[in-house]
Amino acid sequence: MKRIVTIQDISCVGKCSLTVALPIISATGVEAAIIPTAVLSTHTMFKNFTCKDLDDQILPIAKHWKDEGITFDAFYTGYLASAQQIGKVISLINDLKQDENLVIVDPAMADNGKLYPAFDEEFPHEMAKLCAQADIILPNITEACYMTDTPYRADYDETFAKEVVEKLAAQGAKKVVLTGAAFDGKYGVLLYDSETKKYFTYFQEKIDAAFHGTGDIFSSAFTGLLVSGKSIEESIKIAADYTAECIRITKNTPNANWYGVDFERVIPYLIDRIG
Repeated sequence: MKRIVTIQDISCVGKCSLTVALPIISATGVEAAIIPTAVLSTHTMFKNFTCKDLDDQILPIAKHWKDEGITFDAFYTGYLASAQQIGKVISLINDLKQDENLVIVDPAMADNGKLYPAFDEEFPHEMAKLCAQADIILPNITEACYMTDTPYRADYDETFAKEVVEKLAAQGAKKVVLTGAAFDGKYGVLLYDSETKKYFTYFQEKIDAAFHGTGDIFSSAFTGLLVSGKSIEESIKIAADYTAECIRITKNTPNANWYGVDFERVIPYLIDRIG
């Protein structure tokens, strides 16, 4: 069985980060190992959340794994609690990675033109260093703009989107998957392969609803699908459709929780799509 190690926080309530990555990756038929970077009482869209930084555990966990001869097929990073953690994650990957391993980075730090509450303006520059070492990165347009020092635009066209992802690729990432791409009346995912200089897009009908954690759901499904053997294009399609179905189900559920989508109810759909 293929094995992914996912490195991100545990938000105890909120349906994001490790609490979605673990079940979704498992649903794709891939083993999910974890390194929790922090434990939060809730995700950061709640007020007065608590946070216990686990920075001092990252490298000791990695050392134990290396001593035990544990290997991985892919490294998948999400929310990292501090700039200092980014440096430790880079060291961990460099120490444990083998030539055939994939490094997939979701630079989870910003949305809608703003950084998440825990981060300052220097954080994106540190995240850009991790992204530069990745095979695939999965930013939204806000994160892409922050990491390339590009002024954010809420309304943008395809030309702008391509300029930003090419800037990211120039920093080192081999493939850039721009999530939540919205331009020219279309909504979906834009992939740029820096080695072939080719683009791939997958668009859907935009659902008039917004929920927290959907980026983590897409990234987790995409990573699991890709490592399980699907092509990158097929992984994008299935992950995007699964995420959209999670949003659709939640939107149509009376008294649904505001803090995340009912991804659990849609796991059978994901498994059916995997075939």
